[in-house]
Amino acid sequence: IKQFSETFRSGSWVGATGKPLTNVVSVGIGGSFLGPLFVHTALQTDPEAAESAKGRQLRFLANVDPVDVARSIKDLDPETTLVVVVSKTFTTAETMLNARTIKEWIVSSLGPQAVSKHMIAVSTNLKLVKEFGIDPNNAFAFWDWVGGRYSVCSAVGVLPLSLQYGFPIVQRFLEGASSIDNHFRTASFEKNIPVLLGLLSVWNVSFLGYPARAILPYSQALEKLAPHIQQLSMESNGKGVSIDGVPLPYEAGEIDFGEPGTNGQHSFYQLIHQGRVIPCDFIGVIKSQQPVYLKGETVSNHDELMSNFFAQPDALAYGKTPEHSR
Repeated sequence: IKQFSETFRSGSWVGATGKPLTNVVSVGIGGSFLGPLFVHTALQTDPEAAESAKGRQLRFLANVDPVDVARSIKDLDPETTLVVVVSKTFTTAETMLNARTIKEWIVSSLGPQAVSKHMIAVSTNLKLVKEFGIDPNNAFAFWDWVGGRYSVCSAVGVLPLSLQYGFPIVQRFLEGASSIDNHFRTASFEKNIPVLLGLLSVWNVSFLGYPARAILPYSQALEKLAPHIQQLSMESNGKGVSIDGVPLPYEAGEIDFGEPGTNGQHSFYQLIHQGRVIPCDFIGVIKSQQPVYLKGETVSNHDELMSNFFAQPDALAYGKTPEHSR
Protein backbone atom coordinates (compact mmCIF):
# COMPACT_ATOMS: atom_id res chain seq x y z
CA ILE A 1 0.00 0.00 0.00
CA LYS A 2 2.87 2.35 0.83
CA GLN A 3 4.47 1.72 -2.56
CA PHE A 4 1.23 1.97 -4.51
CA SER A 5 0.03 5.13 -2.74
CA GLU A 6 3.37 6.83 -3.36
CA THR A 7 3.21 5.91 -7.06
CA PHE A 8 -0.37 7.16 -7.22
CA ARG A 9 0.24 10.41 -5.37
CA SER A 10 3.41 11.24 -7.29
CA GLY A 11 1.44 11.28 -10.55
CA SER A 12 3.29 8.26 -11.95
CA TRP A 13 0.04 6.30 -12.06
CA VAL A 14 -2.02 7.87 -14.81
CA GLY A 15 -5.46 7.19 -16.19
CA ALA A 16 -6.52 6.02 -19.64
CA THR A 17 -5.96 9.46 -21.17
CA GLY A 18 -2.58 10.02 -19.52
CA LYS A 19 -3.81 12.36 -16.80
CA PRO A 20 -2.79 11.88 -13.14
CA LEU A 21 -5.63 10.75 -10.89
CA THR A 22 -6.52 13.10 -8.05
CA ASN A 23 -9.97 11.84 -7.04
CA VAL A 24 -10.78 8.57 -5.27
CA VAL A 25 -14.21 7.01 -4.81
CA SER A 26 -14.22 4.16 -2.30
CA VAL A 27 -17.13 1.77 -2.86
CA GLY A 28 -18.10 -0.40 0.11
CA ILE A 29 -20.70 -0.79 2.83
CA GLY A 30 -20.76 -1.64 6.53
CA GLY A 31 -17.25 -2.14 7.84
CA SER A 32 -15.85 -1.37 4.41
CA PHE A 33 -17.33 2.11 4.73
CA LEU A 34 -18.00 3.28 8.29
CA GLY A 35 -14.50 2.86 9.74
CA PRO A 36 -12.64 4.52 6.84
CA LEU A 37 -15.26 7.30 6.70
CA PHE A 38 -14.79 7.96 10.43
CA VAL A 39 -11.01 8.31 10.06
CA HIS A 40 -11.32 10.40 6.89
CA THR A 41 -13.71 12.79 8.63
CA ALA A 42 -11.35 13.07 11.59
CA LEU A 43 -8.33 13.81 9.38
CA GLN A 44 -9.97 16.38 7.10
CA THR A 45 -9.44 19.25 9.54
CA ASP A 46 -6.06 18.16 10.88
CA PRO A 47 -3.66 20.79 9.47
CA GLU A 48 -0.89 18.35 8.54
CA ALA A 49 -3.27 15.83 6.98
CA ALA A 50 -5.17 18.57 5.14
CA GLU A 51 -1.93 19.91 3.68
CA SER A 52 -0.99 16.42 2.52
CA ALA A 53 -4.40 16.00 0.87
CA LYS A 54 -4.43 19.36 -0.90
CA GLY A 55 -5.81 19.12 -4.44
CA ARG A 56 -7.30 15.68 -3.80
CA GLN A 57 -10.75 14.33 -3.04
CA LEU A 58 -11.82 11.14 -1.29
CA ARG A 59 -15.49 10.17 -1.40
CA PHE A 60 -17.37 7.13 -0.18
CA LEU A 61 -20.21 5.32 -1.90
CA ALA A 62 -22.18 2.87 0.27
CA ASN A 63 -25.94 3.08 -0.17
CA VAL A 64 -27.47 1.17 -3.07
CA ASP A 65 -29.79 4.16 -3.50
CA PRO A 66 -28.81 5.80 -6.82
CA VAL A 67 -28.94 9.17 -5.06
CA ASP A 68 -25.77 8.15 -3.22
CA VAL A 69 -24.14 7.28 -6.55
CA ALA A 70 -25.05 10.69 -7.94
CA ARG A 71 -23.62 12.44 -4.89
CA SER A 72 -20.39 10.44 -4.91
CA ILE A 73 -19.54 11.30 -8.54
CA LYS A 74 -20.98 14.82 -8.65
CA ASP A 75 -18.53 17.18 -10.39
CA LEU A 76 -15.94 14.40 -10.78
CA ASP A 77 -14.26 13.65 -14.10
CA PRO A 78 -13.75 9.94 -14.91
CA GLU A 79 -10.41 10.90 -16.49
CA THR A 80 -8.99 11.88 -13.10
CA THR A 81 -10.88 9.43 -10.84
CA LEU A 82 -9.75 6.14 -9.31
CA VAL A 83 -12.42 3.78 -7.93
CA VAL A 84 -11.55 1.43 -5.05
CA VAL A 85 -14.03 -1.43 -4.74
CA VAL A 86 -13.88 -2.70 -1.16
CA SER A 87 -15.55 -6.05 -0.53
CA LYS A 88 -14.14 -8.97 1.43
CA THR A 89 -15.94 -11.60 -0.66
CA PHE A 90 -16.66 -9.47 -3.74
CA THR A 91 -20.25 -10.71 -3.49
CA THR A 92 -21.90 -8.07 -1.24
CA ALA A 93 -25.00 -7.17 -3.25
CA GLU A 94 -25.08 -3.42 -2.60
CA THR A 95 -21.35 -2.95 -3.15
CA MET A 96 -21.23 -4.94 -6.36
CA LEU A 97 -24.25 -3.15 -7.88
CA ASN A 98 -22.62 0.18 -7.05
CA ALA A 99 -19.32 -1.08 -8.47
CA ARG A 100 -21.03 -2.05 -11.74
CA THR A 101 -22.75 1.35 -11.84
CA ILE A 102 -19.45 3.22 -11.40
CA LYS A 103 -17.78 0.89 -13.89
CA GLU A 104 -20.41 1.85 -16.47
CA TRP A 105 -19.75 5.54 -15.68
CA ILE A 106 -16.05 5.00 -16.49
CA VAL A 107 -16.58 2.76 -19.55
CA SER A 108 -19.19 5.03 -21.13
CA SER A 109 -16.77 7.93 -20.95
CA LEU A 110 -13.37 6.30 -21.49
CA GLY A 111 -14.02 2.87 -23.02
CA PRO A 112 -13.70 -0.70 -21.64
CA GLN A 113 -9.89 -0.60 -21.61
CA ALA A 114 -9.97 2.16 -19.00
CA VAL A 115 -11.16 -0.16 -16.21
CA SER A 116 -7.66 -1.48 -15.49
CA LYS A 117 -6.39 2.08 -14.99
CA HIS A 118 -9.35 3.49 -13.09
CA MET A 119 -10.53 0.63 -10.85
CA ILE A 120 -8.69 -1.30 -8.14
CA ALA A 121 -9.95 -3.63 -5.41
CA VAL A 122 -9.59 -4.58 -1.77
CA SER A 123 -10.78 -8.17 -1.40
CA THR A 124 -9.93 -11.72 -0.35
CA ASN A 125 -11.54 -13.16 -3.51
CA LEU A 126 -9.10 -12.58 -6.39
CA LYS A 127 -11.06 -14.90 -8.70
CA LEU A 128 -14.14 -12.66 -8.65
CA VAL A 129 -11.98 -9.54 -8.81
CA LYS A 130 -10.56 -10.78 -12.10
CA GLU A 131 -13.97 -11.78 -13.43
CA PHE A 132 -15.24 -8.28 -12.67
CA GLY A 133 -12.52 -6.86 -14.94
CA ILE A 134 -10.06 -5.53 -12.38
CA ASP A 135 -6.44 -6.59 -12.75
CA PRO A 136 -5.66 -8.93 -9.79
CA ASN A 137 -2.24 -7.21 -9.62
CA ASN A 138 -4.17 -4.12 -8.55
CA ALA A 139 -6.05 -5.95 -5.79
CA PHE A 140 -5.06 -5.56 -2.16
CA ALA A 141 -5.81 -8.49 0.11
CA PHE A 142 -6.30 -8.86 3.84
CA TRP A 143 -6.59 -11.91 6.06
CA ASP A 144 -9.90 -13.72 5.75
CA TRP A 145 -10.28 -13.79 9.55
CA VAL A 146 -10.53 -9.98 9.66
CA GLY A 147 -14.20 -9.18 10.22
CA GLY A 148 -15.50 -6.28 8.16
CA ARG A 149 -16.46 -4.25 11.21
CA TYR A 150 -12.87 -4.44 12.50
CA SER A 151 -11.18 -3.85 9.16
CA VAL A 152 -10.32 -0.13 9.20
CA CYS A 153 -6.70 -0.99 10.12
CA SER A 154 -6.43 -3.42 7.18
CA ALA A 155 -6.21 -2.56 3.48
CA VAL A 156 -9.95 -1.73 3.72
CA GLY A 157 -9.13 1.55 5.45
CA VAL A 158 -5.43 2.00 4.92
CA LEU A 159 -5.55 1.95 1.11
CA PRO A 160 -8.12 4.72 0.41
CA LEU A 161 -6.83 6.81 3.34
CA SER A 162 -3.24 6.50 2.10
CA LEU A 163 -4.27 7.55 -1.40
CA GLN A 164 -5.80 10.71 0.09
CA TYR A 165 -3.39 11.60 2.89
CA GLY A 166 -0.19 9.69 2.16
CA PHE A 167 1.03 6.59 3.93
CA PRO A 168 3.04 8.40 6.69
CA ILE A 169 -0.13 10.08 8.01
CA VAL A 170 -2.03 6.79 8.03
CA GLN A 171 0.91 5.00 9.64
CA ARG A 172 0.52 7.28 12.67
CA PHE A 173 -3.12 6.20 12.91
CA LEU A 174 -1.97 2.56 12.81
CA GLU A 175 0.60 3.27 15.54
CA GLY A 176 -2.19 4.67 17.70
CA ALA A 177 -4.27 1.54 17.11
CA SER A 178 -1.24 -0.61 17.95
CA SER A 179 -0.73 1.36 21.15
CA ILE A 180 -4.23 0.63 22.47
CA ASP A 181 -3.94 -3.01 21.33
CA ASN A 182 -0.78 -3.38 23.41
CA HIS A 183 -2.44 -1.66 26.36
CA PHE A 184 -5.39 -4.06 26.12
CA ARG A 185 -3.04 -7.05 25.89
CA THR A 186 -0.71 -6.12 28.75
CA ALA A 187 -2.49 -3.86 31.27
CA SER A 188 -3.97 -5.34 34.44
CA PHE A 189 -7.77 -5.51 34.37
CA GLU A 190 -8.25 -2.75 36.96
CA LYS A 191 -6.26 -0.37 34.73
CA ASN A 192 -7.33 -1.75 31.35
CA ILE A 193 -9.44 0.84 29.51
CA PRO A 194 -11.15 -1.51 26.97
CA VAL A 195 -11.83 -4.09 29.70
CA LEU A 196 -13.34 -1.47 32.02
CA LEU A 197 -15.50 -0.04 29.20
CA GLY A 198 -16.68 -3.55 28.35
CA LEU A 199 -17.51 -4.37 31.97
CA LEU A 200 -19.39 -1.07 32.33
CA SER A 201 -21.45 -1.95 29.27
CA VAL A 202 -22.36 -5.38 30.66
CA TRP A 203 -23.18 -3.85 34.05
CA ASN A 204 -25.36 -1.09 32.59
CA VAL A 205 -27.25 -3.27 30.11
CA SER A 206 -27.50 -6.73 31.63
CA PHE A 207 -27.53 -5.93 35.35
CA LEU A 208 -29.01 -2.43 35.65
CA GLY A 209 -31.30 -2.77 32.63
CA TYR A 210 -30.34 0.47 30.86
CA PRO A 211 -30.72 -0.34 27.15
CA ALA A 212 -28.87 2.56 25.51
CA ARG A 213 -25.51 4.30 25.55
CA ALA A 214 -24.84 7.82 24.31
CA ILE A 215 -21.47 8.42 22.66
CA LEU A 216 -20.69 12.12 23.01
CA PRO A 217 -17.41 13.31 21.47
CA TYR A 218 -16.70 16.98 22.09
CA SER A 219 -15.00 17.35 18.72
CA GLN A 220 -16.71 17.94 15.39
CA ALA A 221 -13.89 15.97 13.75
CA LEU A 222 -15.28 12.87 15.50
CA GLU A 223 -18.80 13.32 14.09
CA LYS A 224 -18.68 9.88 12.44
CA LEU A 225 -17.47 8.08 15.58
CA ALA A 226 -20.96 7.14 16.80
CA PRO A 227 -22.01 5.49 13.47
CA HIS A 228 -18.69 3.60 13.42
CA ILE A 229 -19.19 2.36 16.99
CA GLN A 230 -22.82 1.48 16.23
CA GLN A 231 -21.62 -1.00 13.66
CA LEU A 232 -18.65 -2.24 15.68
CA SER A 233 -20.77 -2.93 18.74
CA MET A 234 -24.31 -3.53 17.57
CA GLU A 235 -23.41 -5.82 14.65
CA SER A 236 -21.16 -7.83 16.97
CA ASN A 237 -23.23 -7.86 20.15
CA GLY A 238 -26.77 -7.55 18.81
CA LYS A 239 -27.69 -11.15 19.63
CA GLY A 240 -30.57 -12.55 21.66
CA VAL A 241 -29.07 -16.04 21.92
CA SER A 242 -25.84 -17.53 23.23
CA ILE A 243 -23.10 -19.00 21.03
CA ASP A 244 -24.95 -22.33 21.43
CA GLY A 245 -28.21 -20.90 20.09
CA VAL A 246 -29.94 -20.84 23.48
CA PRO A 247 -32.10 -17.72 24.12
CA LEU A 248 -30.47 -15.47 26.70
CA PRO A 249 -32.40 -14.89 29.95
CA TYR A 250 -31.14 -11.29 30.03
CA GLU A 251 -30.57 -8.39 27.65
CA ALA A 252 -27.25 -8.20 25.81
CA GLY A 253 -25.88 -5.42 23.62
CA GLU A 254 -26.45 -1.70 23.84
CA ILE A 255 -28.37 0.68 21.63
CA ASP A 256 -25.60 3.10 20.65
CA PHE A 257 -26.31 6.62 19.45
CA GLY A 258 -24.65 9.99 19.67
CA GLU A 259 -23.71 13.36 18.25
CA PRO A 260 -20.79 15.69 18.84
CA GLY A 261 -21.10 18.22 21.66
CA THR A 262 -22.38 20.87 21.71
CA ASN A 263 -24.87 19.91 18.96
CA GLY A 264 -26.31 17.07 21.02
CA GLN A 265 -26.96 19.43 23.92
CA HIS A 266 -29.53 21.20 21.76
CA SER A 267 -31.01 17.94 20.52
CA PHE A 268 -31.49 14.96 22.85
CA TYR A 269 -29.71 15.90 26.09
CA GLN A 270 -32.97 17.02 27.71
CA LEU A 271 -34.23 13.44 27.71
CA ILE A 272 -30.99 12.33 29.37
CA HIS A 273 -31.12 15.09 31.99
CA GLN A 274 -34.79 14.87 32.91
CA GLY A 275 -36.39 11.90 31.16
CA ARG A 276 -34.56 8.58 30.96
CA VAL A 277 -31.40 7.20 32.55
CA ILE A 278 -28.96 6.77 29.65
CA PRO A 279 -25.31 5.97 30.43
CA CYS A 280 -23.01 8.34 28.54
CA ASP A 281 -19.46 8.15 27.21
CA PHE A 282 -18.09 11.69 27.14
CA ILE A 283 -14.97 12.13 24.99
CA GLY A 284 -12.91 15.28 25.37
CA VAL A 285 -10.07 16.64 23.27
CA ILE A 286 -7.20 18.55 24.88
CA LYS A 287 -6.01 20.44 21.81
CA SER A 288 -8.18 21.71 18.96
CA GLN A 289 -7.28 20.94 15.34
CA GLN A 290 -8.39 24.47 14.43
CA PRO A 291 -7.80 26.81 17.42
CA VAL A 292 -9.62 30.16 17.45
CA TYR A 293 -9.24 32.92 20.05
CA LEU A 294 -11.42 35.94 19.32
CA LYS A 295 -10.34 39.32 20.62
CA GLY A 296 -12.52 40.41 23.52
CA GLU A 297 -13.72 36.89 24.36
CA THR A 298 -12.96 35.60 27.84
CA VAL A 299 -11.73 32.21 26.65
CA SER A 300 -10.83 30.54 23.36
CA ASN A 301 -13.55 28.81 21.34
CA HIS A 302 -12.08 25.43 22.27
CA ASP A 303 -12.04 26.30 25.99
CA GLU A 304 -15.71 27.24 25.66
CA LEU A 305 -16.35 23.83 24.10
CA MET A 306 -14.48 22.09 26.91
CA SER A 307 -16.37 24.08 29.54
CA ASN A 308 -19.50 22.43 28.15
CA PHE A 309 -17.70 19.08 28.16
CA PHE A 310 -17.01 19.31 31.91
CA ALA A 311 -20.35 20.89 32.84
CA GLN A 312 -22.64 18.33 31.20
CA PRO A 313 -21.40 15.14 32.94
CA ASP A 314 -21.21 17.10 36.20
CA ALA A 315 -24.87 18.07 35.87
CA LEU A 316 -25.83 14.51 34.91
CA ALA A 317 -23.93 12.97 37.81
CA TYR A 318 -25.00 15.35 40.54
CA GLY A 319 -28.03 17.29 39.28
CA LYS A 320 -29.42 20.12 41.39
CA THR A 321 -31.17 20.31 44.71
CA PRO A 322 -34.66 21.86 44.75
CA GLU A 323 -33.07 24.98 46.29
CA HIS A 324 -30.54 25.33 43.45
CA SER A 325 -33.14 24.91 40.73
CA ARG A 326 -35.29 27.83 41.94
